This record gives sequence, structure tokens and C-alpha cells, in this order.
Amino acid sequence: MSLPARARRQQSTTIRVRLGAALAFALVPVLLLSVVQSVLSFQREARDQRMDLEAAAQRSAATAKVRMEGARVLLETLAPDSVGFQCAPRLAEVRDRIPGYANLIRFDSIGRVACAAANVPADASRRSRPWFYALAHGAAITVASDPGAAYSNEPGLLASVRAQTAGGAFDGALSAVVTLASLRPDKSDRSLPNGAEIALADGQGRWLSTTEWGVFPASLAGRLTGPARSGSALWFGDDRNGALRVYCSAPLIDESIYVVLSAPSRGLVAWAWLNPLSNLALPLIAFVLSLVAVLLAAEHGVVRWIAYLQRIAAIYGRGRFSVHPIKARSAPPEIRDLAETLDAMAQTIAARDAELTQSIAQKDSLMREIHHRVKNNLQVISSLLNMQQRALTDPAARAAMSDTRQRIAALALIYRALYQGADLKRVDLRDFLEDLIAQLVTGEPGRGGPIRTELAVDTLIIDPDRLAPLALFAVEAITNAKKHGLGETGGTLKLSFLVHGAEAELIISDTGQRGAAPEVGAGVGRTLMTAFARQLRGEVAFCANAEGGLTARLVFPTPDVAKSV
Repeated sequence: MSLPARARRQQSTTIRVRLGAALAFALVPVLLLSVVQSVLSFQREARDQRMDLEAAAQRSAATAKVRMEGARVLLETLAPDSVGFQCAPRLAEVRDRIPGYANLIRFDSIGRVACAAANVPADASRRSRPWFYALAHGAAITVASDPGAAYSNEPGLLASVRAQTAGGAFDGALSAVVTLASLRPDKSDRSLPNGAEIALADGQGRWLSTTEWGVFPASLAGRLTGPARSGSALWFGDDRNGALRVYCSAPLIDESIYVVLSAPSRGLVAWAWLNPLSNLALPLIAFVLSLVAVLLAAEHGVVRWIAYLQRIAAIYGRGRFSVHPIKARSAPPEIRDLAETLDAMAQTIAARDAELTQSIAQKDSLMREIHHRVKNNLQVISSLLNMQQRALTDPAARAAMSDTRQRIAALALIYRALYQGADLKRVDLRDFLEDLIAQLVTGEPGRGGPIRTELAVDTLIIDPDRLAPLALFAVEAITNAKKHGLGETGGTLKLSFLVHGAEAELIISDTGQRGAAPEVGAGVGRTLMTAFARQLRGEVAFCANAEGGLTARLVFPTPDVAKSV
């Protein structure tokens, strides 16, 4: 932003805005301290939430490991006596007495079902399944989340132990279907954070069971590696609904089964919304109340009085100095002193204004009197010249005397227009030209034929300095038209004054005499017209018109436009 623009912007800023900004800036440290304390409290609470979630995941993993260890011990205990006539009833009895088992199955060495506590689906490829293959090749126990067939009516894991003959040869497997619900932690556990959900996943990141499907991410790729292999893993991510949550995972069985806990991860705004009073509301309320209290005090004690003095000053600016700031008597001493000073200044201005008005009126009367006397003196001179003209016998001398008298009469007409008009410095050109042409045409009755006049004058207010050469130019042009263009037969005299924006144009033309070529005198008249045109910074031209007469054209800068340039 440029310096002038910045200065204009500062000047347009009211005192209320500046005072409010200054007070707000002064109170900002208090608000910032409260915000920092709230942020620290939020971080501490978020850290405690993550620690609780991680501890809950580890406890869940430990509980599941205990159950899986119990399943291994149970299978190892049942393995030697799992073949016989009473095999199926005994397995069913054990399943019913111990919760968490959906089925107990005894397989022979080639994967066929020897007996089972419940129905077992057929699986022609069981012998080649990874879990069975591992047992056949020496593994003591295996746990499979995807055994290749559904061995129970509810989701579960297939835990199997190796069965051997007395000679140590592979004799099949004894398997227990451990339900996922028995491995999954209880949501009612008070140690879990509010809104926590629980899920089980395999080592490939596939979901096995969830308490709420939508609050877990679509994929666990890369999340169960690294720290999760040696303990629990903690991370933040978006669930399927796009909400930010915190997740924690812990291995249940080696690296094949994981428990995953999910809890809402509240941002600072959401946390502040749940803890409004103690964290952000009180600091904000204190900040707003302090700011409002100071602003009200400043408004009542300073700003409203300044606004009152502004209104008084505006009234003075409109010239009404009779108004007094009476209300300021109850203002603070500084404002009251300022009001009294403003009132005294207004009274001084009013007195000086009255003196100036009286002085201007006196000078105006003097100027009108001067113009009147100058006009009278010029008329006396014109009368003396008229008397002298009558005593002359030489036609040339009489014509010269007549021309001089007309020029003096035109000047007298200017002074008459000045002292009779409303403005001593401006004259309406339209009215002046009408009076001038009437005076010139009717000034010497009985000479020549009848003359008809046509006027077309645009309105223009002109000062005397430009009016004098313009009027004298018109006198010379009209006199020339009467002598050479109209003569004894008379005719039509046309005068037009047109304003074309920055230029003004004065045109004087006659209809000429039949059989005579139009001409302009080569004497003093033409010299004077050229001199007057030069005074107006204009150009003059003479040309024959279509009616057989002569047209004098003066083009010069429009007075008002020329003055403003």
C-alpha cells in the first residue's frame, strides 16, 4: 500500500475504531495466556487418552493370550483320549461347560473328521491347508483365522494341536474353534476411553470382527508392522465416515491376530466445545467484558463529547455561529474547555464576518457609484463629441467623430451593465449584446434605409476585461456593416454568439447592397478589430456570404474555460 493511500486510510478511521483496537490489543496478552493454558490442558488430556487406549489394548491382548493358552492346554489335555466311542459326547460336554468354544474337533492323519462336538463341513483340501500341513510336519500348535471352512456358526479362530501315536508319528489333530467374541475385550470396561470401539484383524490387515464397522479404516496396510511386532502400535487416521480417530493395536497371537481399539480424536475446537466453561468460555467472557467496560467508559467520558463537538463544528461550518455548546457544561473539564474555546472562536468569526459583510457592502456601493459616475462621464464625453460633430462640415471628420462616439457609448454601456447588475464582476452577455445592437442601430435615426436585426446569442456570463474588447469588436463590425453592407437601402443585420465547448464564436453579417461587392474598410476599423481579436487570443476572418453581404467571424477561447485552465 502506498504512503498516501495509507495516510488516507488512517485519516478515515474513527476514534471509536482506534480506541477499540488499542484496548483490544492491550487485552490480547490476557486472552493469549488463557488460550495457551487451554491448549496445554488439551494436550495433557489427549496424551492421557492415548495412554489409556494403549494400556487397554495391551490388557486386551494379554487377556486373549491367556484364553488362547487355555485353549492350547485344553487341547493338549484332550488329545490322548480324543479317539474312541465316547469321543463326540465328551467333546460336546467339554464345549458346553467351558464358555468361548464353538466346536471341538478330532481329525485323523489325513484330515478326516474322527469326531466332533458339532457338525463339521466337508473339506476335500483340508490335508493341504497351511495349518494342517504345519502340524503334519512337526508344528506343535497352530492358530488359523482362515482355516478354509466354517467350523462353527459364529466367527472364530481355529486352534489346533498335533496328535501323535505312541511311537511319535503324526496321528492327526485336535482343534478348538475359539469364538472371536470371547477374545474381544468388553466395551463396558471402564478403563476404555468414551466412545471406544473394538475390532480383531489378522496379520494381513483384514478385519475379522468389529463392534462398529464404520469407525474403523477401510485398510490397515502398514499399520500393524514395525512397533506392533514388538508391542502395541498407536496412530491417527480417518474412519469410513471421514472422522478423525485414534487407533491402537496389539498382537493377540504372535503376528497372526491383532486387537484394534478405536476412540474419537477430538480436535482443540471440539474439546473446547465439550469443556466450554473451564477452558475457553471464561477467558473469552472476561476478555469481552473487559473490552466492553472500557469501551463504554471511553464512549461515555470522551467519544460522545467529541461527537457532540463535531456536530457543533459542522453547524459553525454552515455559518450558524449563534449556536452555543450548552450541553458541554456537564462534560469533563478538558472537553468543557475545548467547547468554550470553540464557542469563543465562533463568536469571533461571527463578529469578523459581520464586519467583512459590512465592509463588502460599503465597497460594493462605492464600486457601483464609481461605475455610475464613469458611465455618466462617458456620456458627457459622448455628448460633447456629438456637439462637436454637428459643428463639423467635412463628411470624413463627421464620420470619424461618429465612430469615436459609438465606441465611447459602448464603454458606457459596459459600466451601466456593471452597476445595474447583481454582480459587479460579471455581465450577462446576451442582455448586453441586445442593448448594444439596439443602441448602435437606433443611435442615428434618419440615416440610410430601415435595418432589421436578427439575434441568436447563447447564454454566457463574462467579466469586464473580456467584455470590453468583445463589445468594441462588435461596434466596429456593426458600424462597418451599416456603412458598407446596408447603406442607403437598408437590409438585415444578423448577430449570433455561439459557445462550442472550449471555443466561442461571434458572427456579424449583413445582406449587402445590390450591385456592390462586399468589403470591409481598410482604415482604423479593421485595425481595431484585429487588435481586439488579439486581446481575446482569438482569430478574425472576413468573407462574403450567400446573401451578397459580408460576414465578420471572431473565434476565441470561451472565457470561463480559459480562466479555469
